[in-house]
Order: sequence, then C-alpha cells, then structure tokens
Amino acid sequence: MSMINTSDILETIGMITSENLDVRTVTMGISLLDCADPDPKKACEKIYNKITEKAARLVPVVEKISTDYGIPIINKRISVTPIAMLLASAPTADPVEYAKVLDRAAKAVGVNFIGGFGALVHKGFSAGDERLIASIPQALAETDIVCSSVNIGSTKTGINMDAVKLMGGVVRKAAEITADNQCMGAAKLVVFCNAPEDNPFMAGAFHGVGEPDCVVHVGVSGPGAVRAALAKLPKDAPLDEVAELVKRTAFKITRMGQLVGNLAAKELGVPFGIVDLSLAPTPAVGDSVANILEEMGLESCGCCGTTAALALLNDAVKKGGVMASNHVGGLSGAFIPVSEDDGMIKAARCGSLCLEKLEAMTAVCSVGIDMVVLPGDTPAEVISALIADEAAIGMVNTKTTAVRVIPAIGRKVGEELDFGGLLGYAPIMPISTYSPSVFINRGGRIPAPLQALKN
Repeated sequence: MSMINTSDILETIGMITSENLDVRTVTMGISLLDCADPDPKKACEKIYNKITEKAARLVPVVEKISTDYGIPIINKRISVTPIAMLLASAPTADPVEYAKVLDRAAKAVGVNFIGGFGALVHKGFSAGDERLIASIPQALAETDIVCSSVNIGSTKTGINMDAVKLMGGVVRKAAEITADNQCMGAAKLVVFCNAPEDNPFMAGAFHGVGEPDCVVHVGVSGPGAVRAALAKLPKDAPLDEVAELVKRTAFKITRMGQLVGNLAAKELGVPFGIVDLSLAPTPAVGDSVANILEEMGLESCGCCGTTAALALLNDAVKKGGVMASNHVGGLSGAFIPVSEDDGMIKAARCGSLCLEKLEAMTAVCSVGIDMVVLPGDTPAEVISALIADEAAIGMVNTKTTAVRVIPAIGRKVGEELDFGGLLGYAPIMPISTYSPSVFINRGGRIPAPLQALKN
C-alpha cells in the first residue's frame, strides 16, 4: 500500500492555502565559544566571520525548499551562544559592540532575527553577566534585529531574585529609551525560567552550550489548521473527541516541520536538531490560539474554562507532535502572545482576558506572559514581581515560563501600541498597582522546590 495518500496531500494543500498553515521559522544555531578573545575587536571580527560563514546559504536554501515544496516558511533566524559567556574573557569590552556585530552579521546573511544577546544567571552571576544585563537596553535600542533573553531561574536551582530585581529595571529602561519607536526594545527582550537550549523562537532563542557547533531547528505553527479542523466537529462532540482531532492535526503539522528540517539540514551539511511543535499565532485573522479555545465552546478567550481548554489543547499538541518527530524540543505547545494573536487582542479589548487570567493560563501552556503591553507608569518593582510570579509557576511545575512585557511609556490603559509585522498590536492591560518593593528588594534566592531532588 502506498504511504502517500491523495486526500492527505489535498488536505495539506487546503491547510496551507486557506488555514494559515506555515513553518514559522528555520533557525540555525551557531556556537560562538571559539570566538572568545580578550581583545574585543578580535572577538567581534571572529563572531562576524563565523556567522557569515556558517549561515551564508541559510536563506537561499530555505527559500528554495519553500518554493520546491510549496510550504510557506515565514522566518529565517539565527541563535548564538549567550554573549555574556564571551564577555567573561574580555573584561574591558563594551557589550553593545557585540550586539552591533551580531546585527551586522545577521543582516549580511539576510535573516529576520538573531537571538543570543543574553545571560544564564539562574544560580548567580559569573564574569560578564552583570555587564551584559546592564547593556541590554542600549544594545536593543542601537540594533534592529537582535533579540535578548536572560534565564533567571530553574527547577533545579530555584530563582535568582537579585537577577529578577535587575531585570524589572532593564525591561523598563529598554522601553524608555525606545519610547519613540513603540517601546520596541522591550518587545525584543524575554526573561526566562527553565529556558530551553534549543528553542527556535524569538525573542528567547539562544544556542545552548550542550548543542553541536552548528545545528538547524524548525518551529512549526498552524493554529488556523487546528481551529478549522475543530469547526467541522459537532458542537456536542465530547472533549476526548476534540483532543483526538487536535492530536491528529498536530501530527500532520509536525510532519511538515520534520520534512523541512531534514531537507534544510541535509542541504546545509549540518545536523538537524529539533522540531518545536508549537502553535504560534499571528495577528492575521484565522491564525489564533484564542480562536481554537473559542471553537471548543468558550464565548470569549479568558472566560471561566479557558485554562482547562488550553490544558487540553497543549497536551493534545504534544501527544500528536511527538509521534511525528523523533527529536522534539524547544517550547512545544501553544503560545499565548497577546499582541500576536487576533483572538487574544479582541479578548483583551473587550475585557474577558485580564492579566490574572493570563497568568493562570501560563501554568498549562508553552511559555508565559508574552507580548503584553502594560501602562507606561508601571514601576520596575512591579515588573520584577511579575517576573518572579511567572518564574515560580515554571519552577514548581518543571516547565518553561517567560515574561515579555512592554511598558508603554507615556500611555495609559485603553490606549494601544502597534509594533507592526509578526509582533502585531495590543491594548494596554491594567496591572495591580499595590507595591511589592519590600519583597523584591530582599534579593537572595528562592530555594529550589522539592521536585528538584530527583536523583
């Protein structure tokens, strides 16, 4: 019996043409550990040369695959070793210069984003970490496509509250110095707990130290295809049938990602890393995770039942995707970035989705409080406390959580920020103004939970 079924082919074509199915990103991970040098100029030269050499053919190869197979591949990206590691051997270096060379190299090879201007400080600061963190606002303001991430906690180590305190101020400053550009600096910065080393999605992508010298990862999408499949189910179909249909759809979506990853790796002559089976929405109508939850039977995303529906969705996506690929990694599940999801935007506008509900949803989805716009006068301590809350959810549940929030400098609740492109637009959401400053200023570490003791 033939493995290729005509109806499956036609179904996939339908998903691509009318249901926004795409491969969201092919991301090349490049190790820069061998570019470290006490002389900052030499280090920057080595970084530029290595990126432009390794990624020289990335964009044309991916575009050829897209054309040959008729598969939309939206972004080509690069992730690199956390730059703080390179700064350790260059005590006199200006970190911003490293960010600028990443920007130049990424533009030279034609990718959409480059990630890795970050630090791993979940247990404490090593040489170079604090300098890099202090430079993030300036670095993001002076570059166009550089993304930054900082890991401040993990299940194994607990939460570094000194880093949490710092990052609240860094997020706020990143927004302040890009206030004339929709506070874009903060939109390119994410604070993690349990950050994965093989994540292909921005702004959190970096190349982990346990990864090969060069590797290709793929991030799939497809919320529109899942919603369209569910729309065909009767409204009284039981939820196990809903889960089964999501599972089968996720399998098909992931298969496409696996194909693209294998082809790209073979053509580029580098190992294939992982498929990230995430449902990554866009602001386009019909490409929304919120719409999937509403298709399950919720009047509006954010109403009671949302967390349960999202838990079902996330689990079914993982179960379907893991059958389609031997190497699943990254974040893998459903993303809930408010500004990048048409249904989330509408839910935030009408008031059914609030920050507290979003926080509950992050306990069962892929990432965390993502692309949420806050009032411009939100204090740094409040942002730090929000980061601590999210990190606690990730730490206790042994999952990745993250915070990417944008204080809209000079604007209030009810107004909007428009970032354009994939980053979309969003209403400013209210946040509790009661002060957590005494708690945040204590510093120290929140100890690792009991489930860390697995050995």
